[in-house]
This record gives sequence, C-alpha cells and structure tokens, in this order.
Amino acid sequence: MDTPSTTVSAKTPFADTLFGSDKHGLDDSEKNDLSSHDSGHTHDDDDQASVCPPDTMHGWAMVLCCFFLMMTVIGPTNSFGVYLQEYHTRVFPSTPTTTLSWIGCLQFGSMCIFGIIAGVLVERFDLRVVVTGGTVIAGGAFLVASACSSPIGLLFTQGILFGAGGSCILNTAVSLPGQWMDRHRAVATGLAIAGGSLGALWLSFATTAMVANIGWQWSLRVTGLFILVVGLMVAPFLRKRVKVPPRSKIIDLAALSNMQFIVLFFSTLFVSGGYFMPYYFMPSYAVVHLGLPSKWSANISSVLNAGSIVGRVATGVLADRIGPLNAFLITSVLSVISILAIWLPFHSKAALIVAALLFGFNSGSAVSLVPVVTARIFGIGRLASVLGLLFVSYAIGTFLCSPIGGILLDKYGGGEDYLSLILYGGAFFALGTLLMLVLRLNMSRKVFVVV
Repeated sequence: MDTPSTTVSAKTPFADTLFGSDKHGLDDSEKNDLSSHDSGHTHDDDDQASVCPPDTMHGWAMVLCCFFLMMTVIGPTNSFGVYLQEYHTRVFPSTPTTTLSWIGCLQFGSMCIFGIIAGVLVERFDLRVVVTGGTVIAGGAFLVASACSSPIGLLFTQGILFGAGGSCILNTAVSLPGQWMDRHRAVATGLAIAGGSLGALWLSFATTAMVANIGWQWSLRVTGLFILVVGLMVAPFLRKRVKVPPRSKIIDLAALSNMQFIVLFFSTLFVSGGYFMPYYFMPSYAVVHLGLPSKWSANISSVLNAGSIVGRVATGVLADRIGPLNAFLITSVLSVISILAIWLPFHSKAALIVAALLFGFNSGSAVSLVPVVTARIFGIGRLASVLGLLFVSYAIGTFLCSPIGGILLDKYGGGEDYLSLILYGGAFFALGTLLMLVLRLNMSRKVFVVV
C-alpha cells in the first residue's frame, strides 16, 4: 500500500494533503478484513461480481429509493416523542413513563435485533421481495396498533411488530448506497438516511395535527397507510450491484473474532443509547419541565430532525474528505457537548432549541456513518450481514438507556425533573465517543490521516 502523501501538490486536494491519502483503507483494516474469514472471499471477488460500475446515475437512483425507504421507518421512530407525549398526558396517564417509553424503544430495538435475520435475507434474496414483505409487516403493524386499547398491545404492535418489518427496510436502505457508490459513499449514505430525518420532520407536525383533529388511533392508521404506499411503490425499483457468492453458514459470526468490530460494536452500543434519549425526551421536556404549550412537543422534535437532515448530508461530505471515522469522532464530541454543556445546565426555551439543533445536526452520524465505517473495515460484499450483527448493539444501547431514563425520570424526578435522565444519556454518549477514539487510534495513531 502506498504511504500517505504529506507533500503539498498543485494536483492534490487540500484535505488529502492535510490528512493523507488513504482511499483504499489502512493496512490493519486490510489484514482484519472479514472476507478473509469467509472461504477465501476477497474484495476482488466483489469487483468481479459487479453487474454495474459504481458512481453512476443508476446508483444515485438507488440512493433516492433508499431515501424514501428511510422515511418510512426512521420517520415514525424519530417522531415517536409526539405519541409519547399523548400517551403520557391523555391516553394512559396512570401508566408509568417507563412503560410507555418502551413502545418507542422497541420500535428501533426490534428493528435492530431482527436485523441479523434481515441482513441474511437482504444478502441472499431479491431486494424487491424482502422490502415488500417488510413494508407489509411494518405498515400493517400501525394499522393493528390503532385497534389497541392498552399499552401492552401497543408494545407488541407499534413496537415489536413494526420493528420486525422495518428491519428488512432499514438493512436494505443503509447497505445499498455503499454498494452503488465508491468516491461519494459517505455522502450517498448520508443522503439516503436523511430521508428518515425528513420523514420525522414533517411527520411530527402531521402526527400532532392528526392527533388533535382525528385522534391518535386514526393518526396511526394514516401513518400505516403511508408506510404501505411508499414502500410498495419503491420496492420494484430496487437492485443489487454486488452479487455475494453463496455460503454454507446462514448467519456468519466471523466478525465477532475481529477486535476492530468488537470495539465498534460497543462504541455504537453506548452512542445509540445516548442518541435516542433526546429524541424521546426532549419533546416532553419542553412541555412538562419548561411548561411550554403542547405544540412545542412537535416543535422540538422538528428542530431535532431538521438539524439531522442537514447534518447527515454535511457529515457525509466531511467524511468523504477526512474519513468516516474522523468525522464520526468529531460529530460525536459535539453531540456530547450539546447534551452535557447546553441541555443540562440551562433551563430555557432558547437553550433547548440550541441544544436540539446542535444535537440533531451532529448526532445523525451515529446512523449515517456507521455503514461507511463498516464498509471501510470489512468491504461491501458482506456489508448487509455485518451490519445486521452491528445493529444488535443499537438495540442493546436503546434498551439500556431509554427505559432506564424513564425510570430515573419517574423515581428521582417525580416525572418533571429531567436532571438524572440527561446525565445518564450524556454519560452513555460520552463513553461511546471514548471507545470510538480507541478504534481510531487502533487504525492509525497519525492525527492527520484519512480514516
């Protein structure tokens, strides 16, 4: 492998000069590539299996499809704070916040747990079939949830069942851009995942309006129909670029023996725990703690998602210049600052807006850059199945953080004081950021190198 250049040249972009050129990855990541564990499968096999060159208009069309798919799964998940506020204050006022927060927790958590199976399905079967099946299950889950009259029913429908179907959609949407893009992989992945933020942005306002005018049950039905319509329209256009050779193992656990994967696993575990805390509790914080009108629940949710839309694209551009892991580390540090240095000490509407905007802008990398970092370490051939394993860390992090945050709010905050909840979420994100630094140093101890 060529040594990264440190000499300024008129033909060398400034970022490559400053950070060093490492387009094809570092030695350590090449040696630890997952493909070496998989019957001799290498990156060359990926190239030979390509049915279309990367970075084409066809590839950008796939990115657009993934953009709309993300809207159907991350949109409802990130806008759950509006439902949580409605459930907590009107529908189930006697139910502990902890129980209600489990509904949103299980949405994304189940999506990640079922992601192991979804990764295998995405890798082995026609994407059109996989996404169609996932869409029917996810959309149907919201329709069934509208008939539920208890929190337990919502846990199984709006939570687990939606997550099961959404796992097929999510795994496809985050892994497919990496197959079709090379030079602009981080930007393409960021654009695709930004669809989830845009979906959550308008869906927060739409859900608030629907709950106020037609009730929460009809709001669930309309959302379910939206998932079905969009998913079934997009699915027929999906295509793979890389054909993965068949293998004997249904689920390949080879990545678990890779130290870089283990560090990345625990880093995303803690980061994801801190990531969802503001999305779930900032909206209710505005109403319950600050005493703002109920519409501010949707307003704060929208500020978070608006920042995330811009942030995921911007961090993608940054990652293509300085490396995905470098960008991931920088944005994670800024996310921790927004929680512990702005949201925690200042109790005002202005501070909350600033914290929400800064957190939304930077925290999106916790979702958008993980597939890019994973592809850089393990290649794109088995990206779907490796991400399926990695998504389990998101589930564990979500289960450990959000429900416990609800317990802290009820037990130590009397349902109104969010101090312990914010500290807990901020500490989670900070620990994940520290582990990310460990991974960065493991890949290269040089400061100015693309990683």
